[in-house]
Amino acid sequence: MSLSPDPTPFVQHYPAGAEHAHQPPPAEPQYRWYHKVRAVLFAIFCFELGVFLLVFPWLDLWELNFFATYSHTLQQIWMNPYFRGGVSGLGLVNILVSFVEIIGLRRFATD
Repeated sequence: MSLSPDPTPFVQHYPAGAEHAHQPPPAEPQYRWYHKVRAVLFAIFCFELGVFLLVFPWLDLWELNFFATYSHTLQQIWMNPYFRGGVSGLGLVNILVSFVEIIGLRRFATD
């Protein structure tokens, strides 16, 4: 008989093949109305922000702001078509996120 303590005293030992025998089935998540509203508002927000970022860099208003007139270096960066395209690319990503969130609204559907 050994006097040393068991190195794993809190581990339950089950017979082989019984790993999942005593586990209850996973519970369905309970969604409330505010979870649904939050998901819809998030999808709308992402879509609106995406459309704004997609279109606004190509409007004349883009040139009338603090960054475009602060310094010549910032003005060159701000007016660069690649920078404008990058901002528009972020808009596309936001639109994609909104579509993914809209598709994800299925999690609130009841079977």
